[in-house]
Amino acid sequence: MKCHHYPNQNGEYELCVSKVPIFNHLNQEEMREIAFLIQSRTFKKGEVIFSANSSLNELFIIHTGRVKIYRLSDSGREQILRILEAKEFMGELTLFNESLTQNYAEATEKTEVCVIQKSDLQKLIVRKPSIALKILEEFSKRLTNADQLIQQLGSADVETRIASVLIDLNKKQNSNIVTLPMSKGDFASLIGTTQETISRKLSAFQERGWIKLTGQRVVSILNIEKLISFTEDTK
Repeated sequence: MKCHHYPNQNGEYELCVSKVPIFNHLNQEEMREIAFLIQSRTFKKGEVIFSANSSLNELFIIHTGRVKIYRLSDSGREQILRILEAKEFMGELTLFNESLTQNYAEATEKTEVCVIQKSDLQKLIVRKPSIALKILEEFSKRLTNADQLIQQLGSADVETRIASVLIDLNKKQNSNIVTLPMSKGDFASLIGTTQETISRKLSAFQERGWIKLTGQRVVSILNIEKLISFTEDTK
C-alpha cells in the first residue's frame, strides 16, 4: 500500500471531493477545506483495505479503481455485499458509533482511495450538518439494496437474480452494452451461486436472443424488455 498527501494546488481535490455525492453540494471553498484533510492511499489488486473486527477511524472514498465489500461465513465462504467504484465511499458506519466493522474491503484492481480521519470529518459535520444528511441518504439506499439482495437470495431463482443484475447495470451504466464490474467468480458470490452456473445461465439468455456475450465481462443487452418481463413474471 502506498500513501501520500494530495498536492491540492493541482486540482486533485476537485476530482476526489467535488464528484462525491456526500460533498458535491458544498461550495468550492468548503470542498477545498476538505481536500486539505485528505490523504491518498493506493492498493494493489487483491490487497485488503480493511478487515472484519477492526475499528475504523477513517472514511474511505474511492478515487480510481474498484473495491468489493464482503463477509465470510463460519465455513469461510465469501458473500459479496456490494461492489464500489469511483465516487463511492466506505467505512461510514464507524463515523457514528464505536462498533467494529463486520465487513472486509478488498481492491479488485489497482485502486486509489482518498482517506479522511473520523475526527476531522466529525468536526466538519458539526459545522455542516448537510454532510451527515447526505451520508444518511446513502445509508438508506444501501439498506434498500441489502434488503433486495436478501429477498432475492431467499426467494428468487438464479436466472432471476442474474437478470436483475443486468437490469441494474443497464440503468447504472446507461447503456445496452454493459460491463460486469467484477469477475464471474465475484458475480457468482454476489448472487449466491457458482461461476459455472453463471456461464450456463448467461448462455441460455443469449440463446433466447435477450443478450449477446461480446467479451469475458461485456454483455450486450438486446432485449431489456424481455429481461424486465422475466423478473416480474417470477416474482
